[in-house]
Amino acid sequence: MYKDLSYLSAPLPLDIQRLIDHGDFDRARSVIARRLADPKVPKVLKDRLSFELSVIRELPHSYPYSQEEAFARLSGAIEGFTREEMESLRDDGTLDWIYIDGQPYFKDDCLESLIKTQVHMNLRILDKAALEAKYQNFARLDEVIAKMKANGHAHLRCRMRTTLSIKPEAQRPGERIRVHMTLPVESAQCMPGEIVTVPQAKHIAAPTHPQRTAYFEEIYQPGMTFTSEFVYDIDAPYVDPRPEDVLPEQPHFDTEEILPQVRFTPFIRALAAELKGDETNPLIIARRFYDYVTTNTCYRYVPPYFTLTCIPEYFGAGLRGDCGMHALLFITLCRCVGIPAQWQAGLYARPDCVGNHDWARFYVAPYGWLYADSPDGIHALRSVRQPGRRGRV
Repeated sequence: MYKDLSYLSAPLPLDIQRLIDHGDFDRARSVIARRLADPKVPKVLKDRLSFELSVIRELPHSYPYSQEEAFARLSGAIEGFTREEMESLRDDGTLDWIYIDGQPYFKDDCLESLIKTQVHMNLRILDKAALEAKYQNFARLDEVIAKMKANGHAHLRCRMRTTLSIKPEAQRPGERIRVHMTLPVESAQCMPGEIVTVPQAKHIAAPTHPQRTAYFEEIYQPGMTFTSEFVYDIDAPYVDPRPEDVLPEQPHFDTEEILPQVRFTPFIRALAAELKGDETNPLIIARRFYDYVTTNTCYRYVPPYFTLTCIPEYFGAGLRGDCGMHALLFITLCRCVGIPAQWQAGLYARPDCVGNHDWARFYVAPYGWLYADSPDGIHALRSVRQPGRRGRV
């Protein structure tokens, strides 16, 4: 069912949407069951309703904190945090929440989101270690940018080890277990190197496979773990494109819709037209899209992507979201006006931390593929400084 998600473009019936919006998930499940059993309901809508059952199961796990519990977390970590402040952050979209049984519940990482993104709260954050990590991350980013500009590119070699273990409650000794562990893919910026796995993998996918993994198949024993250690090189060129050098003839690949997420809805078309105006130079147009996404939106941790049926609209209307949402709105705007654009995803790797990250790339001749990372652009805009410190915050 998940190989083709185009049915997510089908609307939910209004009565079911009202139940979900109010957080009446039990009744929503009951109503969905009745529609699934109704022979008059078309298959595309039944597929949409079946998927919605997965969304309903996930949402309460992503929003576990009642209003009192969320306030206790926030006020315990941010000096002088008030209920009025919490309501203001909720109303401006900074604090993410949903209704469950008619009561507001807040995102599981609401505190982490504020610490990461709200510059004006820096002096009030009681966890000084988290604040120091934030300073260090921005300092590393500044250092990489400076090296790229000075050298014309940045080249890094990374060695990474990942280990997978099974939770005690899920262990089944003596049964056959099949494990896939992700590996780096050969791409425009990345060149994979040596790979060592323990135990030895049954199969390692080709470097160009779009979802490359090491595949293990073993009889599980208590305490068994699976490890992959690999090397990859990143080479990122620094390009300073000039509008006057853009060629009059541009390619037309990678400009189509990709349902369900990359959709040229009336809202997307109107936003693209408003930002584009009368401009015809694709480099200038892409820069307008990038500047809009970077300067008019706020980074915020978000619910699981599969719970959102049109991420560019969700992000474009609410102006709140994470790196992947920034990328998807930029990509959709570009494609909507005929500028080739693609999704990019990988790891944001630092010596002390590894995390997932998404960004975009777009094509303008004669430069070829150019890269757009809106969240890093947001970081660069944060020039408010902590007294006595250097570097962006």
